[in-house]
Amino acid sequence: MPKPLFDAEALVSMFESATARQGEQLRKAASDATLASLQGRELTLKNIRAALKSVSEAASAGAAKNLGAGIDVESMLDQAVSGMDDALLKAVEANRTALATLAAQGADLRDKHLAKALDDLEKMEDTLFATLKKTAAGAGAPLAGAWGQVLEKMQAGGTATGAQAATTVEQMAEQVQTAVRSSRAASMRAAQAMAESYTALVSGVLLGMSEALQSGAAPKKPRK
Repeated sequence: MPKPLFDAEALVSMFESATARQGEQLRKAASDATLASLQGRELTLKNIRAALKSVSEAASAGAAKNLGAGIDVESMLDQAVSGMDDALLKAVEANRTALATLAAQGADLRDKHLAKALDDLEKMEDTLFATLKKTAAGAGAPLAGAWGQVLEKMQAGGTATGAQAATTVEQMAEQVQTAVRSSRAASMRAAQAMAESYTALVSGVLLGMSEALQSGAAPKKPRK
């Protein structure tokens, strides 16, 4: 797995020393770390999975050292997950912009590479769930309950990433259908033009045959 492109130790320390009033800071830190880990890489599911793994493990490791009285570890982990969701939402938007630009330039979204990009978008939320489950499983007993609550809440309510990805895929599908309808309309117009040309051609042939008959060329009698 490639090395994380963010300061994992700094993220661990931040969660280790965090207080209840630093929720928004933890969320932003997790979001920034995820984006930093994705920068300069292709937005493939493999790279996204690696980024989420690095960030979630760092947050979990820090939270495991911050189990003192008055510390809501579940809330801390919830902020970390929300931050990662925020970062993935930006990744979805980047994909949507790229796909919309290519489609506007005439690219066929049914092309296998673009179709795979749409398929990957649909899998982003599942990738987030699966990665966090693995992090939770490796966190150990002290955090198992907190992770369980966070994951249950997330799966029940869904993520911003999943919602936006679904909307993007739906919009792109509509764009594909519009393109297909336009293509069909163009094909029908071409077919109609060909049919009209054929009709004109047939009329010309019939006219020529009629003129030939009127000139006195009697048709030959069929042989018995």
